[in-house]
Amino acid sequence: MFTLPNFISLVRIPLALAFLQDDTALRAAALVLAMITDCLDGFLARRYQSTSRFGTFLDPLADKIFVISVLIVMVGELKLQSWEAVTMLCRDFAVIIFGFYLVWKGTLAEYQFRSIWFGKITTALQLVVLLGLTLGITFPSILYISFIILGLMALGELYIERKRLRVEEN
Repeated sequence: MFTLPNFISLVRIPLALAFLQDDTALRAAALVLAMITDCLDGFLARRYQSTSRFGTFLDPLADKIFVISVLIVMVGELKLQSWEAVTMLCRDFAVIIFGFYLVWKGTLAEYQFRSIWFGKITTALQLVVLLGLTLGITFPSILYISFIILGLMALGELYIERKRLRVEEN
């Protein structure tokens, strides 16, 4: 349960505290470290066959704690509008909707959540946008529509993956 990849995932949680400091360099460093740890934990877990159910839960949880913390700070400092922050969480809403679907189908307990490509793309884009905002770059409003599209695509990917796994089981 306590593995190097899980420890690396956990590092993202205290990195969120860097955003309580009004220091652009510290915030940018925290975002870059979050990007690195997000790539490194999964890579090491697969490379050294130390993947676990706990790790597949911890990694996205650490991502969400980090990203939501940063979004709260950015909205509070008026560097990001509330609606923009909400769009950046559309993939997470998609996962919640999918979870409700699994509950409705009675299959949540046996479903093994895995990382999905549109989830990875969304996380990367979130971190790049947050880094840009931290560095004073403004993005056109249309960019935030891409988070809605990625959320819908993530929902579709989750549904298709579930169907594929059920076919393989039979």
